[in-house]
Amino acid sequence: MRGGVRVVLLTLLLYAGVLGLFVVVVSAVLRAPEGGGLGFGSRVAVVELEGIILDVDDIVRDLKSHRDNPLVRAVVLRINSPGGVVGPTQELVRSVQRLRESGKPVVASLGAVAASGGYYVAVATDSIYANPGTLTGSIGVIMQMANLENLMKKVGVEYVVIKSGQFKDVGNVSRPMTADERRVLQALLDDVHRQFIDAVAEGRHLDRARVVGFADGRVFSGAQAKALGMVDELGGLEEAVNGAAKLAGLPIPARVIPPRRRFSVMDLLRSQLGLGKATTFMPPLPAFKTPLFLLD
Repeated sequence: MRGGVRVVLLTLLLYAGVLGLFVVVVSAVLRAPEGGGLGFGSRVAVVELEGIILDVDDIVRDLKSHRDNPLVRAVVLRINSPGGVVGPTQELVRSVQRLRESGKPVVASLGAVAASGGYYVAVATDSIYANPGTLTGSIGVIMQMANLENLMKKVGVEYVVIKSGQFKDVGNVSRPMTADERRVLQALLDDVHRQFIDAVAEGRHLDRARVVGFADGRVFSGAQAKALGMVDELGGLEEAVNGAAKLAGLPIPARVIPPRRRFSVMDLLRSQLGLGKATTFMPPLPAFKTPLFLLD
């Protein structure tokens, strides 16, 4: 009797293993790009940079994963971002540079908006593609702080500060900014702006003086940016993928690893309620960011 039960259990385990393997194979087929079979062989990976650049840990991990994956021969960075905080932007730039140093070309595909910090990341790639109407550029740095002194007086709020240094409460909302504080912050922003200009001049192989001429915060269309040498080609994601495949010596059309979709319960609920995505809080830090322009 025990032997019979054992045979039944082993049979069930065998069927479960076969079923599990079947599910894995079917999932691989469904995820594979058109004409890619099971996705074996060299391919181009697509990584998305969406929204304000603040937390880049997931994207950095994705880029490292593709750098270590021998099947990935090139990467397309799809950018839809108005910019973000300086430090994370530069961390992302360094990740792109490491990927290129490993021998894998990286191509930027600029979507609706790839301005300020979004463009800063793009100039770290081998080649930049933009649509004619893409909003890009906005090479500059900004820091915004409120002065709520009059409002606080009206509501009877007294703001008490105890500090250890003259500039420890720079940006205090309860009083006007002093001339010395403005000088310190302006020097900080000028230094970061210089870093931005240097990155564009080096990444785009442009004369620095030429970059200074349009690095005043202006936003350009993709067509204008191409005329200035800020982008290489006009085209969308498909053209960028083909360009990356060409740089990597892969056949066109190339097998593609699509961007990772990260599931968020909150995003799902907001979508169902018609609320859209939540707005990310932007702290009062030096930031590469630009206003959003919409075509109606």
